[in-house]
Amino acid sequence: MYDPVMRVLAVLELLQARDSVSGAELAERLEVDVRTVQRYIVRLKDLNIPVESSRGVGGAYRLKPGFRLPPLLLTNEEAFALSLGLNSLKQVGLSAFAPATEGALTKLRRVLPEGLRESLRTVDDVVAIEPGPWVVTTPVESLIRAASAIRTANRVRFDYRSHQGAVSRRQIEPYALMHTDGRWYLIGYCLTRRAMRTFRLDRVSSLEMAVGRFKRPKEFDARHYMRDSMPFVQSQYQIDVWIDMPVEEAQQSLMPWRVAMEGENGGTRVRCGRDRLEMFAAMLLSMGRKIVIYGPGELRKTFRELARQALQAADAGAEKPAANHSGKRSRRRSPARKHS
Repeated sequence: MYDPVMRVLAVLELLQARDSVSGAELAERLEVDVRTVQRYIVRLKDLNIPVESSRGVGGAYRLKPGFRLPPLLLTNEEAFALSLGLNSLKQVGLSAFAPATEGALTKLRRVLPEGLRESLRTVDDVVAIEPGPWVVTTPVESLIRAASAIRTANRVRFDYRSHQGAVSRRQIEPYALMHTDGRWYLIGYCLTRRAMRTFRLDRVSSLEMAVGRFKRPKEFDARHYMRDSMPFVQSQYQIDVWIDMPVEEAQQSLMPWRVAMEGENGGTRVRCGRDRLEMFAAMLLSMGRKIVIYGPGELRKTFRELARQALQAADAGAEKPAANHSGKRSRRRSPARKHS
């Protein structure tokens, strides 16, 4: 970034993204000296952008509280990424955001230069985005309220419907939200059960703030927690199989936070929970290795049904007459009669 104008704009973007930035940090990010950074700040002030500075070695800079520029300073790639991200919300079960998505895109089209508007139109015209078959729609209100409670360290309470359909009232200290395998999960310490729990957000209803604040553990890592607990999240089927594959190879082929794996007899013991067995069975078959099923019995039935469907597909059309090179069905000629 050697263009001085681009560097001035880069300073502005950094100031908008941070509460304050030191002169030394700006100098390092832009690969210039501190005096040059000071000139860039002067240039911003000349453009009537309210930059406040503090004294000290290198100084620190910030934008005047409450000042924000409209989102005009986008590159072509940034505009494309923003449009693609907004249009992809339904891929993570948030199709209810459709009106808000359209409103945001309309505002962007109104304020962006014509060249950048073309990037938005490109996504609309040539990129088709549809949710996968396993994506579960999640109430937007629950997601927003849960995220707000996590940010402000507020307890929440809600009704929760278990896999068996039983409804219980819960109060938790929410630690994190995570989307994986087409579902949103709310993770936190359940005051009702006095233990860590993971809740599917699509089964949550009447979520609201509760009385009481809490302190979220600094070391809490949602991905690490889900990797350890996700295989055993309440599911309709608890799968237990052995596959003739080294555990190192299995770990590269299976989603680590959806299964528990351990080496056993030269292969890998795989345990996990699933609501549907067809996709998991097909995935195991695609590995082309010997499989031993310990449970559940329904998984054996699933394999038999897949085998039946595979044989049916393989035999379909096998007995049709073969076509000749001209595309016409060949006919078998009868032996010619001998004339006496």
